[in-house]
Amino acid sequence: MSPKLRRFLSPIGVAVLAGTALLFGIVPAHAAESLLSQGRPALASSVENGESPAVAAVDGRTETRWGSQWADPQWLRVDLGSTAAVSRVVLQWETAYGRAYKIQTSPDGTAWTDIFGTTTGAGGTESLTVSGSGRYIRMYGTQRGTTYGYSLLEFKVYGTPGTTPPPNGDGYVYANPPVTGVVPSTATPPATNPPTTHHEFQANCSVSRSNLPDDPIVFPNLPGASHSHTFMGNTTTNAATTLTSLRSGQTSCITPGDKTGYWMPTLLNGDTAVQPVGRQVIYYKSGVLDYRSVRPSPPGLRYVVGSPSATLDEFRNAPGAVEGWECGDSVRNWDFPAGCVAGSQLNIRYQAPSCWDGIHLDTPDHKSHMAYPVVGICPASHPVAVPMIEFKMAFPVSGNMAAVRLSSGRGYSFHYDFYNAWDAPTLGALVTHCVNGGLQCDPRGFDQYKPERGAALNANYELP
Repeated sequence: MSPKLRRFLSPIGVAVLAGTALLFGIVPAHAAESLLSQGRPALASSVENGESPAVAAVDGRTETRWGSQWADPQWLRVDLGSTAAVSRVVLQWETAYGRAYKIQTSPDGTAWTDIFGTTTGAGGTESLTVSGSGRYIRMYGTQRGTTYGYSLLEFKVYGTPGTTPPPNGDGYVYANPPVTGVVPSTATPPATNPPTTHHEFQANCSVSRSNLPDDPIVFPNLPGASHSHTFMGNTTTNAATTLTSLRSGQTSCITPGDKTGYWMPTLLNGDTAVQPVGRQVIYYKSGVLDYRSVRPSPPGLRYVVGSPSATLDEFRNAPGAVEGWECGDSVRNWDFPAGCVAGSQLNIRYQAPSCWDGIHLDTPDHKSHMAYPVVGICPASHPVAVPMIEFKMAFPVSGNMAAVRLSSGRGYSFHYDFYNAWDAPTLGALVTHCVNGGLQCDPRGFDQYKPERGAALNANYELP
């Protein structure tokens, strides 16, 4: 009703109009609830055979699912990114469902409040009206409806989103130009003869700087603000690092065109720093099923993989393949093993996300512009497939491991940083020849099992 019309109506007349509106089904407008969970980070108490990840329940696709191990209790948690008012939760169960479960919210992922509970869950699709708020929301199952685990095709959370940083606020770095109009590939590459089993190349880089408490991604221009890091690749990396300074620097990588900054927390045995010896392997792989769709990472792309504050469960259930800590015959340790065979090395492999939003080179949390593929396909929110980085590090430490730690904490606090400063034509040649070409390449871009395919670089690891 306009102010002008209201001035000419008596209070009774206003009441009559309001009643008429209700009589004819006209109701006051309310903010529509939003789907808050799709594409958000997710974590689960367990994964069935490693093939049904937590993020598959929030990807908007009913052909994928999260499946748990066959035991009680189990939970699936989604991070909404900021505190939100939650009004409805939809559970789309596969055959294996929860008979008794709760829906819970939390401000911090630690303290949980029940907003729904049942002991008579029937499976299928359950739409639950709830009322609560929190940044994190989870399904906490206490009794399975079958002898199998819990299996959710989709876990949808609806409500009113909280306040989030503006897209052009501090900490956002834009790609120039952005990559737009990309649709994630769902294609399966055709069979080849001989079969294509790999789509990768190696960057072999040694330690370039050690025991330096700097982190130009997390603490830019704040020297000494970080825990100690071991740096590889670029020899100039420090708190003031920029893409320009990296391009002007030198590199400890065997490929001169790779001036990327790579760093990780320093490993310590007691108070003595233990550095990897010689060149370490940093893989550039396809993280998606259609390896032909992978594009070179843009100059200046940077992100953090893992977290120094991760719990053991978060480290073990990270979306990328995580093999944990290994030495000798001791494998898949989520914290440091108690001991390693004398003379062996302590190894770790950890994969990065490989789907980029195409817009930001960095975001305030140094993660949101990147995402992991879901069952081999990039989510629509992060449609650009870029090379999947995988650290393979070996530390010369063995025997009693009681005093071994990271500068960031326990073994499950392992993480690493990536700041791309490759020479663009060199990176492009390696991605095209090795990743898109379905080869298992060394740093020259040469596959010893398919020598007839040649190499991307010459004997000096440079473009011909």
